[in-house]
Amino acid sequence: MKLRPVVLVLLLLTGFYYLTTHFAPTGTFAPWVHRVFSTAATPGAAPATVTGPMGTLELTQASAAPAFDTEEQQNIAVYKKALPSVVNITSTAVAFDFFYGPVPQQGQGSGFILNKDGLILTNNHVINNAQRVEVKLSNKHTYKAKVLAVDKGHDLALLKIDNATDLVPAVLADSRGLTVGQRVYAIGNPFGLQGTMTRGIISAIRSVRGPEQNPIEDAIQTDAAVNPGNSGGPLLNSRGEVIGITTMIASNGADQSSGVGFAIPINTAKAVLSDFEKYGYVRRPSLDIVTLPIGPDIAQQLGLPSDYGILIDQVIPGGAADRAGLRGGNQRAYMGNIPVMLGGDLIVGMDGQDIANAQDLSAAMNSHRAGDVVTLTIFRGRKRMDVKVTLSDAKDQQRQMGQRA
Repeated sequence: MKLRPVVLVLLLLTGFYYLTTHFAPTGTFAPWVHRVFSTAATPGAAPATVTGPMGTLELTQASAAPAFDTEEQQNIAVYKKALPSVVNITSTAVAFDFFYGPVPQQGQGSGFILNKDGLILTNNHVINNAQRVEVKLSNKHTYKAKVLAVDKGHDLALLKIDNATDLVPAVLADSRGLTVGQRVYAIGNPFGLQGTMTRGIISAIRSVRGPEQNPIEDAIQTDAAVNPGNSGGPLLNSRGEVIGITTMIASNGADQSSGVGFAIPINTAKAVLSDFEKYGYVRRPSLDIVTLPIGPDIAQQLGLPSDYGILIDQVIPGGAADRAGLRGGNQRAYMGNIPVMLGGDLIVGMDGQDIANAQDLSAAMNSHRAGDVVTLTIFRGRKRMDVKVTLSDAKDQQRQMGQRA
């Protein structure tokens, strides 16, 4: 009697084994077994059967569209907010072939809407030398654009379109206080693919030279994919606000993204736009000097009285610094393979604010206009002193070599 339950269990197990190994895989019980086990293994999924000439194909389908996670929701929110403000810009220039026949040449770039009157900001190199400029909005409507003003020194151009309705202006942020590691988004028209968004982080804040070898102070370096056609488009923070104007890529000869792109900080663009409005042209202030940034290591090597600041390498003759009596270097040396002049004045402050690096000096200059009088705090040798300088107009002292401040 005690063995009866054991024998019964063995019989049931044997029968189940026989059924599943001989009938279930290919026989009558196959759909039932598949439903039981596939449902158990894949929650939220449902089987789907397709029957055709090749037999029956069983697929596992999601029973409902999954909800977006927090990161995806933020990406989507940035895109939806910023896209209506981003435009595609097509510039047409006329070249001449071997037989001096006119040949139209087209280039593409990006830009973004500043206000409902149709003002649009982009890079100067996007529309440079163009005989015709057209702007396509995110709603696919195309308008002929007029170039109102250009600033070749900062690689910026202001366009205008007329009779466009329901324009959505971009929201401009403050580019001070940007931090390496901060998430950023680039929206533009790479390779003519309108409305493309890429994502990355701020990789660095550094001074670089633009497409025309113009210095870009506080340039925002990013690993967000930037390709030809992105130029002039907005670089956005995680709230969909513009922090920079995408300008160029470090391509190493390859005409595509290398993971190193640069944007002009939006505060620089705001200062340029202010000049456009007030004067009709750019009147950026300048000290007319070529500078060298100083850190603790260099300061120790040179025996400087401060471990931070901006060392004046050269003073441009007749410029603002020269008229104020500031001095450039008088001892030739090399930093790597770059020749420099040492022994000049060391700038450590402006109007009572510390100037630790080129970014500080750029930010201080952006709060002034040509003609303003500023007080520079400098070290001349070991002597600390204040010098009043009347800022000149950068347009009057164009210079292709060296770093301008």
